[in-house]
Amino acid sequence: MELDNIDRKILQLIQRDASMSASEIAEQVNLSQPPCWRRIKRLEEEGFIDRRVGILNRRKLGLNVVIYTEVTLTANGRQAVHEFEERIRSFPEVTECYVMLGRIDFLLRIVTQDVESYEKLFRDHLSQLPGVQELHSSVAMSEVKYTTELPLI
Repeated sequence: MELDNIDRKILQLIQRDASMSASEIAEQVNLSQPPCWRRIKRLEEEGFIDRRVGILNRRKLGLNVVIYTEVTLTANGRQAVHEFEERIRSFPEVTECYVMLGRIDFLLRIVTQDVESYEKLFRDHLSQLPGVQELHSSVAMSEVKYTTELPLI
């Protein structure tokens, strides 16, 4: 499916504020509500809109620390990549996990209350995962930019 400028504008508005109604979006993209609603439904059906979520304020929830952890697997551990991935999915503190190309195998984004909470996760879980050779962690000191918006236009 090819996206036109109206589709891109609709996607931009939805990713900025998913609570907007179809009529509010229609007004901003200069369409009437029914064709705008049909476009939104088509974008959902075609998978351009994966899901609509609320973005929570992690600091208000007491989740004050963001840590990036680089994971290197042992040579034997690489055979168990699937098991590692499944285990990582079970930790709610791990909010993102990427398979990397280069000197490390995985990059994790971890959100915790404090450094002590991360240390417990590290000692009790991450360092105990089968096949893990090295873990290197970096604590984010401050947040310069955080967005979930993709560059569409």
